[in-house]
Amino acid sequence: MAGGLRGEVPHCWSDHVIHFVDFEGSVSSGILEFGVVTLQGGLITATRTGLCSPQGRVRAEDTAVHGLDAGLLAGRRPFADEWEYFAGLRESGPLAAHYAGAENSLIKSVWPYPRRSPDFARPGQSSVEWGPWIDTAALLAQFRPELESGKLETLIESCGLQAALAASAATHCPADRRRFHAALYDALAGTLLLSVLARDPATAGLSLPQLLTYSTHDGAKRDALSQGELF
Repeated sequence: MAGGLRGEVPHCWSDHVIHFVDFEGSVSSGILEFGVVTLQGGLITATRTGLCSPQGRVRAEDTAVHGLDAGLLAGRRPFADEWEYFAGLRESGPLAAHYAGAENSLIKSVWPYPRRSPDFARPGQSSVEWGPWIDTAALLAQFRPELESGKLETLIESCGLQAALAASAATHCPADRRRFHAALYDALAGTLLLSVLARDPATAGLSLPQLLTYSTHDGAKRDALSQGELF
């Protein structure tokens, strides 16, 4: 069973396979860079990153943020070529992101739907949506309200995680992409925020459906998920 340990369904969310995703780019330029960190049991089991050819104009103001321009990306394969990889991720575990609405919009701009995959919010059911996502921004806003800013860089600093992020980036990131607004670096930062939630007594013992429910901003969808997980 996807996400299971020794054939059993894990009780705590952190025991599941989780894929933390970050994209750099926009709907107009397309996804220019992706970063994925796969976790299970709080440990990184795989990472992947890649640069992608623009599908539209890369604005100078965007380059100033993520450091990617048309010249650097010339000759790269389009993000659409990564279909099998991302469809496979969705089948094996829930996707996670910081402010997941942005990542959901970007991936849907390329592929509106994944293959039919397990609905990790409703065990035993299936779905043709990329979500629901685990959203670290939404979760920290609810469970760690003393962290006033939702900005990724500020949260890493506030939680004392910069040294851990630097060490992880040195292992996993390309040497020239060890910075915020580089996709794999930001995905690694997001996994460290998940580790904060995994250590917090208020969230450590939640099931995966409960965590996905708390991650959902849309009130109607959140109510529907809540009604589906009365256990």
